[in-house]
Amino acid sequence: MPTLARIFSRVCFGLGAASLAVLAAQPAQAQAADTSFFVTSVGIGNGGNLGGLAGADNYCQTLAQAVGAGAKTWHAYLSTQEADGKPAVNARDRIGKGLWQNSKGVVIAKDVAELHGANNLTKQTALTEKGEVNNGIGDTPNRHDVLTGSQPDGTAFAAGEDRTCKNWTSSTQGSAMLGHADRTGIPPSPTANSWNAAHPSRGPDGGCSQTDLISTGGAGLLYCFAAN
Repeated sequence: MPTLARIFSRVCFGLGAASLAVLAAQPAQAQAADTSFFVTSVGIGNGGNLGGLAGADNYCQTLAQAVGAGAKTWHAYLSTQEADGKPAVNARDRIGKGLWQNSKGVVIAKDVAELHGANNLTKQTALTEKGEVNNGIGDTPNRHDVLTGSQPDGTAFAAGEDRTCKNWTSSTQGSAMLGHADRTGIPPSPTANSWNAAHPSRGPDGGCSQTDLISTGGAGLLYCFAAN
């Protein structure tokens, strides 16, 4: 039979361990709540058909909610082109004023101008909502392509040649402008190393299928920004 002293000791040890677990979780939760930028850990899975801007925003919101950052309003960094009488939308106008930081508290950019200039977005800082580094050049599989539909300054392309997979509704024909989350291209160049305008999507299914996106080193990933 265990003595009263031993029972008391075991109870205290159990309470101590539980308290430590709670204390360890608090910094992670606080960190997640302060997150205002991430790359989605997975894509929607339907190529360039995101359900339009609303579907993409909802996806960002859902992933943020899952890691404790859902109190903010999240928008996907995506532009649309003028079509069917509807004006173009610029990605840079959808994401708030900044500043934005990843799940580790590292600042990506302090405002919209810096984001589209000398920002701090690299493979090591463009973390997923889970705080993980996304695969890039040299990793298997490479998943550095991120959907943006945008020009380097974050504005939309003119109507005409598709750069948004038909305003994020096509998973077959069309094309989407992609950025490289690891800021690396082969061969390296200012364009190939661009985080938001490296090259258009392409592939045997027409350019906007999930298979097409995977074929050039992507997975239909998005940049998500807290707009408030």
